[in-house]
Amino acid sequence: MDLKLVREEAIERTTRFFWDNRGFVPSEDSDEWEAEYRRQFELAKTRHANGVAAPADAAAARTATPAAEPRNLAELTGAPTQIRWAASLRADRLREIRDPDIREWLATTWTRAKSWIDTQELPTSVFLQRIAPHYQEYCKKADQEARIRTQRHQAQQAAAAAIRQQVEEAGITVEGMIELVDLCDRSPSVPLNAKLGELDHQDRNLRIFETHDPALLMVLEKDGTGRSEYAIERDEGLVADLILLMKAAALA
Repeated sequence: MDLKLVREEAIERTTRFFWDNRGFVPSEDSDEWEAEYRRQFELAKTRHANGVAAPADAAAARTATPAAEPRNLAELTGAPTQIRWAASLRADRLREIRDPDIREWLATTWTRAKSWIDTQELPTSVFLQRIAPHYQEYCKKADQEARIRTQRHQAQQAAAAAIRQQVEEAGITVEGMIELVDLCDRSPSVPLNAKLGELDHQDRNLRIFETHDPALLMVLEKDGTGRSEYAIERDEGLVADLILLMKAAALA
């Protein structure tokens, strides 16, 4: 019986036990880790004594089908000679790790060549145990960021729904806004300021702008016959409806 393989298998199975059942791996100096390790060691000894090759043992890991190469291998940093050496060590190590999420994390965040060189002598089971706290912290931060993104998205969706409801309740439509513009008296062009919004309906496109004159708005219109520019009297109701319609369009 190869006790080295028994120990490696026990360490790997102990690490996997805590990951799968607790979501974290306690310190190897803790009583609970030691108790589980002893249990796994006795189970591994029995398997090896009976000639049973456990799927999770180190030998099986080495002879199993190689894990898929992570898609996003980050560029390593360090001295050129270290980088070449570390790239080879990284490739070998990643092939021995079956968990695709851990492989992806290592491939994208472990960028120091020295880190791969310093850990080259560790059996993969021990290596996984050593990196477990760092991976757990990464997962915790990733979960927090995902929750924040979800909350942000939900808030945006709620804001969009509220604005759409306002637009619907007010009966504001692009066609109706163009009709309001058409009802306004037209004046000669004046210099443009900030753009308020844009209305597209059938073959008409109207871009509406603020002007330096607080009493006027400018319209740049394009239709099937050509382009035209004209000023219209500023109506606060029209401006408010246009801004609301543009917000609803932007959040759609």
